[in-house]
Amino acid sequence: MIDQEDRIIRINIEDEMKSAYIDYSMSVIVGRALPDVRDGFKPVHRRILFGMSELGNTSNKPYKKSARIVGEVLGKFHPHGDSSVYFAMIRMAQEWSVRYLLVDGQGNMGSVDGDMPAAMRYTEARLSKLAEEMLKDIDKDTVDFQLNFDDTLKEPTVLPTRIPNLLINGASGIAVGMATNMPPHNMVEVINATIAYIDNREIDIEGLMEHVKAPDFPGGGFIYGYQGVKDAFETGRGRVIMRGRAEIEMDGNHEKIVVSEIPYQVNKADLIKHIADLVGDKKIDGISNVNDESDREGMRIVVDIKRDANANVVLNKLYKLTALQSSFSVNNIALVKGRPQMLNLRDMISLFVEHRHEVVIRRTKYDLLKAEERAHILEGLIIASDNIDEVIAIIRGSKSPQEAIEGLINRFQLSDVQARAIVEMRLRQLTGLEQDKLHSEYSEIQKLIAYLNEILNDEALCMQVIKDELVEIRDKYGDIRRSEIVYSDIEMNPEDFYADDEMIITISHMGYIKRTPLSEFKAQHRGGVGVKGSETRDTDFVEYIYPASMHNYMLFFTQKGRCYWLRVFDIPEGSKNSKGRAIQNMLNIEAEDKVNAFIRIKGLNDTEFVNNHFLVFCTKQGVIKKTSLAAYSRPRQNGVNAITIREDDKVIEVLMTDGNSEILIANRNGRAIRFHESDVREMGRTATGVRGMRIDEDPTDEVIGMIAMSKDAPEETIMVVSELGYGKRTRLNDEDGEPVYRITSRGGKGVKTMSITEKTGKLVSISNVTDENDLMIINKSGITIRVKVDNLRVMGRATQGVKLINLGKRNDQIASVCKVMSEKDEDIIIEDDIILDELNNENNISSNEDNSDE
Repeated sequence: MIDQEDRIIRINIEDEMKSAYIDYSMSVIVGRALPDVRDGFKPVHRRILFGMSELGNTSNKPYKKSARIVGEVLGKFHPHGDSSVYFAMIRMAQEWSVRYLLVDGQGNMGSVDGDMPAAMRYTEARLSKLAEEMLKDIDKDTVDFQLNFDDTLKEPTVLPTRIPNLLINGASGIAVGMATNMPPHNMVEVINATIAYIDNREIDIEGLMEHVKAPDFPGGGFIYGYQGVKDAFETGRGRVIMRGRAEIEMDGNHEKIVVSEIPYQVNKADLIKHIADLVGDKKIDGISNVNDESDREGMRIVVDIKRDANANVVLNKLYKLTALQSSFSVNNIALVKGRPQMLNLRDMISLFVEHRHEVVIRRTKYDLLKAEERAHILEGLIIASDNIDEVIAIIRGSKSPQEAIEGLINRFQLSDVQARAIVEMRLRQLTGLEQDKLHSEYSEIQKLIAYLNEILNDEALCMQVIKDELVEIRDKYGDIRRSEIVYSDIEMNPEDFYADDEMIITISHMGYIKRTPLSEFKAQHRGGVGVKGSETRDTDFVEYIYPASMHNYMLFFTQKGRCYWLRVFDIPEGSKNSKGRAIQNMLNIEAEDKVNAFIRIKGLNDTEFVNNHFLVFCTKQGVIKKTSLAAYSRPRQNGVNAITIREDDKVIEVLMTDGNSEILIANRNGRAIRFHESDVREMGRTATGVRGMRIDEDPTDEVIGMIAMSKDAPEETIMVVSELGYGKRTRLNDEDGEPVYRITSRGGKGVKTMSITEKTGKLVSISNVTDENDLMIINKSGITIRVKVDNLRVMGRATQGVKLINLGKRNDQIASVCKVMSEKDEDIIIEDDIILDELNNENNISSNEDNSDE
């Protein structure tokens, strides 16, 4: 009896784990998860097609129950779960899963919505004609066979396929430590490339790509951008961007997006649900409804667009946020001689041709052997027919068939095979017609033998046979490309998701920002009460209001001299009455700092534009600085120092100029100074600047604004507004071209621009306007009014002006004034006729003009 100790084998557990895991992983890689480069199949698919062929389940026979096929494959070749076989077979019958069907299914085979197929007892299937081309000549010793799992039957190690299946249908699988994901391609393109390779073995990948343009997915759609395709063809790895086919249609007076094709492997039902969820979560605006109108005629997903929405913008958002645009990560790993290998386009084609060459050679040898065997028999039959009387005599004189065979062998020097064929010959073959057939067949067999020998001995002829068979397959089963290629590799810009609509940007005193569509504001007669513009905290009020369009860049400048960048579409949208969002949360601004000015720029990539334009800074203490816009054209997330500010000062205005502008700076006490911007030399981004205007010794005096005007724009006028609602327009130069505002050097006190009284209050705003502008006026209580500039007459420089807005509350004051473009067709809303009448009467009282300079 063996001692207990002697039965224990001591091993190193680390070595055993390594060995066992490597064995397991190689078993998965070779025997389950990765396709063979030659026929493009994993073992389960190969076994299904072979099993159906052995079952006689061919395209010209009636369908058989799927359960019958699954049982055949399970019992003979694939000892795994029945679902693994059934679903693999089902996938080969789904036109949205494979580019070229290999199984002809009948019944519920699932759907593109992800519906499961019916149980295998209900569905039926048979081989497709194309699958039969993959199995053709399998009985001619064209491929090696191996024993099945219980060593009772033999199965092929590979199919003698006539088509490059790995390329045309692709493959996917997850092994251990590696995976494969290969897209399908168009058969015509792949076969043309294969023929091109056969004709020129030195052809490179670029030459093959003239034939194989890109993957060709069963569902169609678009391949968006070509770099990923090129990478995949050249290296075996790449990222192919797929887009569904969507058209914008008009339905009455509103638009709708109709999706007729979706990306490969996208579940249609999940796509529609995701769109609905995004609409419900308000992540996509502008969609009123989503319907699936797909039927037997084809796919049709209808997305109804709201009347006020832009269909192109909605479509771009669908591409961005849903599977309507997806990516296919190509990873061309397949088994080459039993080992996994990364393959480029040329590798896959060359290895297929190599396999096909071996199949044709083996088939030719088989056919040659059979032809020579038949020729040998025919030679004996011909000898017999030429000596028929003697042959009959020998057979009749023999006591047994074996004696007759031996007699024939001895008399005519025949082989055993020939003699047996003569003995077994039927009497009808003794007729003259049958004898002629023997001679004719023998002649044809000799020609065939010569041809087969020529194929074996002439490489060029062998390759021609392969080409001819490929052309036959191409002409019989090839079709046009389904996936359209968009060669542009430009990624979608953020602008694609937003229409370039006009917006009003409002910033409150406490630093809350929002954008509101300009269309939400209504024009009113001057003196109107106005509409509620923004609901803020009790201690907060709207301080700044600016026009901009969605695609603009906004350069934000804080009172401490920092510059930040933001796209308008990144600013949160809100209604007129909403509060907005704290700028500090968007721009990383210091708690004690706040935005005081910003510049709207269409783009920062135009080198000529940024190099020929300047930013002019003005502070409340009258300091001015000019710097090239190029210094601010490289956005940084945390901002940059834009100007060095003294401790008791702050930035109040920043303007963009072209270097030829007239600068006007105004103070609270109603004066303005005019000088040419060339008086201010260009400085660096962090410079402090020079004195632009000398303010009064009055401690309450400070600079309230700066404007830049062109001498060649006579239609522009200077608009000033006081804190109690008075304002007026004045020309820069009179009709004779003489300056209304005297041109001086920078640093002076300037001249009177408005007569300041207790009735008007101090000056709060200066801006340059035309008749095409409206004024957006906001007071500290949040009331907004829009006034048409062309309703205001031009007055003298030192006049008091007319009342623009009724403040209503006694202690209310104007907080901010901004000019916007007028909308000529906008309805005029009159909020209170009585108040308007009173204000009109008051405004008819003209103020005395005072033209004296201070």
